[in-house]
Amino acid sequence: MPTNMTLFSINAILIISTDDQTRILAKYYSAPHPPANTPHNSHNYPGANPYPTLKDQKAFEKGLVEKTNKTSSDVILYDNRVVMFKMEGDVMLYVVGGVEENEILLFSVILALRDSLSILLKNSTDKRTILENYDLVSLAIDEIVDDGIILETDAVIVASRVSKPPAQDMIAVKNIDLSEQGLTNLWDFGKQKLAERMRQGL
Repeated sequence: MPTNMTLFSINAILIISTDDQTRILAKYYSAPHPPANTPHNSHNYPGANPYPTLKDQKAFEKGLVEKTNKTSSDVILYDNRVVMFKMEGDVMLYVVGGVEENEILLFSVILALRDSLSILLKNSTDKRTILENYDLVSLAIDEIVDDGIILETDAVIVASRVSKPPAQDMIAVKNIDLSEQGLTNLWDFGKQKLAERMRQGL
């Protein structure tokens, strides 16, 4: 039985533009609980973020894009990391895990990311749409992975958790009077109901 059992499995999730190789969104994760006796601020333990500085991250991303442009598969081993990737429109989606990580698990995460973005962005997963809906994309990633731990891989569930409320539900909010007079009326109504309840209780 392995001595280092952990749910931590994702080192990074990246969305990079294929046109100019710029970073659109990047989330790097470190294991939430380093092993005992690990020095403070150490980056040399299992599950530590291997790219702690922006310079390291940019160098990793640049090399990753160059390597994935030359291959036709969905999985590569790069910089001692297992990397799953999918191309969607003019962006590349990456999920990075440790070298010992299960490829099928990482593949389920990349599929959940691709499919949930497809649902949320109405089959228009490109750089412009991602930037316009950056909040939804970021929330979707947070619903799939939190601190490197996989939470959900069902794209429909992820999309339903982060999608905006339908327009017909917003109609009821428009009928609420939030003016000073409306709030005063609401206060008087609340006082009246409270007094009735107190009289009934006595």
